[in-house]
Amino acid sequence: MPDRGGGPTGPRMRVGRPSRRVRTLLMTLGVLAALAMVFVMFSGFWTDWLWYRSVNYSSVFTTTLWTKIGLFAVFGLLMAAAVGVNIWLAHRLRPPLSAMSLEQQSLDRYRMGVAPYKKWVLLAITALVGLIAGASATSQWRTWLMWVNGVSFGQKDPQFQMDVSFFAFDLPWYRFLLGFGFAAAVLSLIAAALTHYLYGGLRITSPGARATAAATGHLSVLLGVFVSLKAVAYWLDRYGLAVKSSDFKATSNWTGLRYVDANAYLPAKTILFCIAIICAVLFFATLWRRTWQLPVIGFGLMVLSAILIGGLYPAIVQKFQVQPNEQAKEAEYIRKNIEATRKAYGIDSVRPTDYSGTGELKASEQQRKDAASAASYRINDPNIVSPTFQQLEQERKYYQFPQTLDVDRYKGQDTVIGLRELNLAGVDKRNWINDHFTYTHGFGAVAAKGTGTAAGTSGAPDFTESGLPSKGSLGDYEQRIYYGEKTSQYSIVGGPQKELDYEEDGGGQVTTSYKGKGGIDLSGPLNRAAYAVALSEPQILYSGAIGEGSKILYNRTPKERVEAVAPWLTIDGDAYPAVVGKRIQWVVDAYTTTNGYPYASRTTLGSTTADSLTDRQRAVVAQQNQVNYIRNSVKATVDAYDGTVTLYEWDDKDPVLKTWKKAFPGTVKAKSEIPAELKSHLRYPQDMFKVQRELLSLYHVTEPDQFYNASDAWQVPHDPTRQTDNQAVPPYYLSMKLPGQSAQQFSLTTTFTPSGRPNLRAFMAVDADANSAEYGKIQLMRVTDDKVDGPEQVQNRLNQYRPVANFVRDLKGADSTIKYGNLLTVPLDKGFLYVEPIYAQGRGSEYPLLSKVAVVYGEKIGFGDSLSDALSQVFGAEGAEPTPPTTPPGDGTTKPPPATGDAALKAAIADAQEAYDAAKAALNKQPVDWVAYGKAQADLEAALQRAAEAQTAASDSKPPAEGD
Repeated sequence: MPDRGGGPTGPRMRVGRPSRRVRTLLMTLGVLAALAMVFVMFSGFWTDWLWYRSVNYSSVFTTTLWTKIGLFAVFGLLMAAAVGVNIWLAHRLRPPLSAMSLEQQSLDRYRMGVAPYKKWVLLAITALVGLIAGASATSQWRTWLMWVNGVSFGQKDPQFQMDVSFFAFDLPWYRFLLGFGFAAAVLSLIAAALTHYLYGGLRITSPGARATAAATGHLSVLLGVFVSLKAVAYWLDRYGLAVKSSDFKATSNWTGLRYVDANAYLPAKTILFCIAIICAVLFFATLWRRTWQLPVIGFGLMVLSAILIGGLYPAIVQKFQVQPNEQAKEAEYIRKNIEATRKAYGIDSVRPTDYSGTGELKASEQQRKDAASAASYRINDPNIVSPTFQQLEQERKYYQFPQTLDVDRYKGQDTVIGLRELNLAGVDKRNWINDHFTYTHGFGAVAAKGTGTAAGTSGAPDFTESGLPSKGSLGDYEQRIYYGEKTSQYSIVGGPQKELDYEEDGGGQVTTSYKGKGGIDLSGPLNRAAYAVALSEPQILYSGAIGEGSKILYNRTPKERVEAVAPWLTIDGDAYPAVVGKRIQWVVDAYTTTNGYPYASRTTLGSTTADSLTDRQRAVVAQQNQVNYIRNSVKATVDAYDGTVTLYEWDDKDPVLKTWKKAFPGTVKAKSEIPAELKSHLRYPQDMFKVQRELLSLYHVTEPDQFYNASDAWQVPHDPTRQTDNQAVPPYYLSMKLPGQSAQQFSLTTTFTPSGRPNLRAFMAVDADANSAEYGKIQLMRVTDDKVDGPEQVQNRLNQYRPVANFVRDLKGADSTIKYGNLLTVPLDKGFLYVEPIYAQGRGSEYPLLSKVAVVYGEKIGFGDSLSDALSQVFGAEGAEPTPPTTPPGDGTTKPPPATGDAALKAAIADAQEAYDAAKAALNKQPVDWVAYGKAQADLEAALQRAAEAQTAASDSKPPAEGD
């Protein structure tokens, strides 16, 4: 019939199918999308390769890459083969379908649906499990490299007499293989069982046999493999007892066997191993017997044995043998743990020496000299004076200093040093060109004496290197800082766009163009496209600011660069700068660690290395957070101008370092290649010291009975200068003389208090000078007097001392802020001398200045405008025979009576008022005149003392009242 709508006649047109042009367009778009995805993945790989090649560590990239590819391929194929073969075998062993039950009829539609796509389903399943297993295996690249390259420790564990390398390098790899085997066995068993069920080899509700003989044999073999792996697991668990952690007495990270492990768990694991082997044989025997009766009985016996022998029996031994006489039973194992722990952390040679702690105040000229020369007291606290550096030496607001400065040595002088790094937040006009092309680097180092302040500056640091460009005692050096702790953004340098070097005082700009060998070339379109994708910045692809000679700089923090070129190292939290060979070099300490040292108790690096000064910038970069072996095996440097990373071997006896050197040959230079000038700036690392002091708080004890009772457990005190966060006091670098030393030695020091008590219990110092013959030697002095004040007690005494309290009160009244500097502890004449700088930050001021110095020795407190003043108050004036505080004035036999009468009292009160007014006037000056303020405080104290004496004398001279 004709179309009633008057439309065209003939064949009906097909609706909904796109035209050829549309299909071609869609196909083209699909191909382009796929290519884009491929290029995105390729760009990440390509930029990583370019970066490693630019720092001359391409071998690290290729070794890591090929190791991951190999593990992915091998274990992915093994898993795919295990699962695929068992699915294929289960399908091959399927029974012929005859009179089908209702159960089989309901499964028939699934078989019919799968039948046309059986091969594709098999390939999809095997590919999926293979990809997952291969991806999981790539994370074990460190474990593989340590196993295949492992070297001997030359030490044997005390239980099994196996070399430590077995536990550190071999056992982790065997455990991974065992875990992979379990996964393959379980997945194969599940896949085979499902296939047998789908094709009738297994029946759940059908009458007759539940499984065919073929299915029974197949699944029994897989169960036998699983039980065999369980037997291997029991055997490896025996060795795992040597590195097992548990809570025991004073430590929550006890590692190694205890009595119940050696006498219950160890024989139980051996028995369970034998039972599992028998059970596995019974499962394999079903290939001939075609029944699961014996294997099921054997498996049940194994489970029951695991409960009784592996669980109940050790609990009985612990309850009835160990607990009634635990100290004696555990003594042998405690001794093994102590010896292993002290070796693993490099503290096995540390022996506490007794030290009185109660010094005698002689108030003699010699003791005054001894006090002055006992240490180079660092009254410029690097943790306090960063804002002062910022205010006085920032020069331009697009520069910044780190929150905590560093301590180094230059020309025998302890020096506080910081680099003037770039701060993009201070740039007035932020845009892509300014952020990445114009403002690209910091400029110059700033250094100050650690031991004094500049004359006439009311407490400002005495700078030895300052100005822009920096000038001073460091001489000529490359001052541009392209790589630093604060430099996290990428920069594009060396091309047509000029970079800002610095602005001159007259307003002119000095520009530069990067000439260093660091960075990746952006001249070619491939590199530009790759970085445009990797950094999600399309302007890199077409910007005219990029041209011939342009390079991109990224991964610019020192710790980030060292961690990238040596991903097997743990990086110390504090990288510090040193001017070496006319270049600024960042020095980075790095550690080799393991979690598999038998019997050595573990520590958690993240918490152990945290203290009151730790922030994200100074946090340790740990490959393993829980470790029980650590060595400062590598000293690394990063050039602040071109980013060159150099790794130097430091501990040439460390077997872990030797293992990694075999895995990555040529990446670490010999210790003999360290330049002499660089070596003079190397020091004992803080994080290593923190780990050792944490362990020594318990493991200074070497006798099992004393360790068990925890009668002499110590703790690291809280930082008394930061009373709000209860964080551990940080260790301090300080040049000082320890008892028995004739000259000052650059050291790293800390203190201990008894567990739960505030008094001083021990003092610990390590020789931190890399040029010293005794570098790394730890001296631990146990305080024998129980009444010596600890840091928190000393701080409380200072806070309650009247001159200090008055000083703080007056400053707070003037709306100023008090900041307490590092409380330094120095052994002196069988006692301890405490020195603390005190800073004041006046109203409206953005930075603190050194105002006072407090000194405490025994019961005597000195509080002066300078260290010399405070020492003189305690020990007497330098160069004169001081008079002891208790010696009467005058002829030494009688004390002249104080001035009495109303006139004397009124004069004293008038002097006090005048001194008080002078102190307020000094505080109101901008900046605050701390010198005048200190003098006024001393006058006020003297006037108040005279007034008190006049009042007391007047009261004593009155006749007693009638009736008294």
